[in-house]
Amino acid sequence: MSAAALTLRFARRDLNNRFAGSFSGGLWALFQPLLQLAVTSAVFVYVFKARVPGIDAPEYVPFLATALWPWVAFAEAVLRSTTAIQDNAALIGKVALPREILVLASVGTSFAIHIVGFIAIMLVLAVMGHGIHWQHLLPALLLYVPLLALALGLALICAAIQVFVRDLVQALGQLLPLLMFGAPVYYDRAQLPERFRWLLDFNPFTFYAESFRALLLDYGVFSFRHLGVALLGAAITLLIGRWLFHRLDPHFEDFL
Repeated sequence: MSAAALTLRFARRDLNNRFAGSFSGGLWALFQPLLQLAVTSAVFVYVFKARVPGIDAPEYVPFLATALWPWVAFAEAVLRSTTAIQDNAALIGKVALPREILVLASVGTSFAIHIVGFIAIMLVLAVMGHGIHWQHLLPALLLYVPLLALALGLALICAAIQVFVRDLVQALGQLLPLLMFGAPVYYDRAQLPERFRWLLDFNPFTFYAESFRALLLDYGVFSFRHLGVALLGAAITLLIGRWLFHRLDPHFEDFL
């Protein structure tokens, strides 16, 4: 069986495991983001009175949604994939297969679920007149390609290290929220003191948060130079991830 066929098989298995016993089945991939959007809107708009600064600024709900859901896809992919090798220890001991397929399937499943949710949310916001430029949805979805490559590279690194350092996944659970708050997901760059704004550029997710908004809300400027940097960063991370994973792969069975 080819690597692509194996990846699809493990991805289907992961999907079935996620929705096993669920009354709505795969439809939860649509219901969950819409429900989360409603709760988020109620809390941030009506409780915290959150606003985006500026006369021509978008409403806070689409401002948040366009950056939050790509982040959720990225963070969940990295976190769930970190234990992909450890969770399949019994299978690895019995079947000879490329182990990185287990990580790729987990990353792909997370992105597939949340991309469906992202599309649903953008269409709902567009229909409700929240300023979503739905005609730019396809170019925005293409941003998920380098984001997935970045997540896969990090996932390969973390999954390999997790075999030897079992508390890495707990540490990631604390580090990922810090990475999120270090990017303009819940806030705009302009809300920071000017002397600190440049620090956001060291966070790899800053480009994605601001680019999704530039394309879908016409808020900010989409930078092809920054896109080139993001593509290069994703490619380097993926290459390092594959190198480290293959370097440690022969020792996995000794520690599982």
